[in-house]
Amino acid sequence: MKRYNTQASRQLFENAQKSLVEGVSSPSRGPANFGEYPIFLTRGQGPYVEDVDGNRYIDLMMAYGALLLGHSHPAIAGALREAADTGTLFAAASPIEVDVAQAIRQRVPFVDRVRFANTGTEATMAALRLARGLTGRRRFIKFEGHYHGWYDDFLVSAHPHPYSDLGLPSDPVAIPESSGIPTEALQHAILVPWNDLERLEDALKRHRGEVACVITEPVMANMGVIAPNPGYLLGLQALCQQYDCLFVLDETVTGFRLSMGGAAIRYGLNPDLVTYGKGLGAGLPVAALAGKAECMDGLRWGGVLHYGTQNASHLGMLVARANLGALTPDVYQHLELVGDQIERGINDLLSQHHRVGHVQRVGGMFQIFFGAEQPIADYRDFCRLADRPQFQQFAWSLLRHGVYLSPSYALHSVLSAAHQPSDITAVLEIVDEVLKQEQGE
Repeated sequence: MKRYNTQASRQLFENAQKSLVEGVSSPSRGPANFGEYPIFLTRGQGPYVEDVDGNRYIDLMMAYGALLLGHSHPAIAGALREAADTGTLFAAASPIEVDVAQAIRQRVPFVDRVRFANTGTEATMAALRLARGLTGRRRFIKFEGHYHGWYDDFLVSAHPHPYSDLGLPSDPVAIPESSGIPTEALQHAILVPWNDLERLEDALKRHRGEVACVITEPVMANMGVIAPNPGYLLGLQALCQQYDCLFVLDETVTGFRLSMGGAAIRYGLNPDLVTYGKGLGAGLPVAALAGKAECMDGLRWGGVLHYGTQNASHLGMLVARANLGALTPDVYQHLELVGDQIERGINDLLSQHHRVGHVQRVGGMFQIFFGAEQPIADYRDFCRLADRPQFQQFAWSLLRHGVYLSPSYALHSVLSAAHQPSDITAVLEIVDEVLKQEQGE
């Protein structure tokens, strides 16, 4: 099996460190995940990317899930050309934003109003501010291991930590994720284990009248891939209603990826507010806060302030409209097909090579959990059972042989409409060879 030569990436990384912090523009792209140096990419087409050395990879990262249609999809390329000819930004009202908002409402029946933003972090910040404004309360419930962006209030217990540091599930230790966060910001979050309705209700009882909202990912997507237990999300929704706090569903990762209307439709949910990000803009910085009229109208006339020169840019809206138009029911059927193929294939190979581990998948999102014989159901399972070094070495080996993915065990791999069964077969052949090499077979 041929090993890729990536010396141009090595040299470029040495030069990049002179002008970029860590030589990259986000820590997840740098040495913490990729080891000695990252692979510098120059081109993408369909399910493939190419690096500065001319190597071609099957892409299983797809810009962390932003590219549901694959790289350089004709509909997206056409929208970009239209924006180049007609203007990229007006910072004014435009008919395109009405089209995109209506397209979202058609896909998601509980959405009455939409407000566009640029990133998932911005959208979740706005959701929390709006929930506080509507209720007059400051505190909110956040679940262990859920990542809602890099806003101060959310950066607590959002990344993996040693299991011994977590405290008891009845009273989780709140772990700050960054320097520079004011102590008072972290006091707003009430931390609760996920996938556990009993502990959620206990927290709501203890803090009755204090909680503005409960915010959750529908699928834990920054701890690999962890699906909700059957009935859990509907139970969470019912508890929010019972204890008179808003239900905020963070679909920055899952929005328009798990069904035509995202995870909310897949799981039959009716949240008060929902946030969208990666899958909406097809690679451009487009996000949205959406929800019921009685909640969203709190933004009217700056009652709860949300500004943004770049909000609903002409460029972003043209691309989002093209993206949503191309995300037909056939796309989601295809994602289930290739997702099932790769899940079954990797699980079979792990068994054949006597490796402890398994794949967890929802739609086109999946992660391999080495070291875990049982399903990983929450953050604590992840911190206790997932074998980070084993996964990272495995991912580095795949990179060296033509499969591009994130080596972070806390992230996950992504399939797109562009991946064909033949591409999955090629990935499985490489996985087979890498497992053989690691076993010394």
